[in-house]
Amino acid sequence: MKDFLIAPSILSADFARLGEDVERVLAAGADVVHFDVMDNHYVPNLTFGAPICKALRDYGITAPIDVHLMVKPVDSII
Repeated sequence: MKDFLIAPSILSADFARLGEDVERVLAAGADVVHFDVMDNHYVPNLTFGAPICKALRDYGITAPIDVHLMVKPVDSII
């Protein structure tokens, strides 16, 4: 068993081909898909939310998903 997990962020993925990009990183050895969720409050960026995570599941991605929430209020997102 490995002592570590590889969890690349999908932040730089091509969102028009997100499912394919995620399949490629998993095939290359990634263990987990990492999402950076930002709402332009804590950092000067705006990204994606729960619908994108669900879309990956609907596409057939079964790998674990790790989410880094940089949003306010965080409780309503969880």
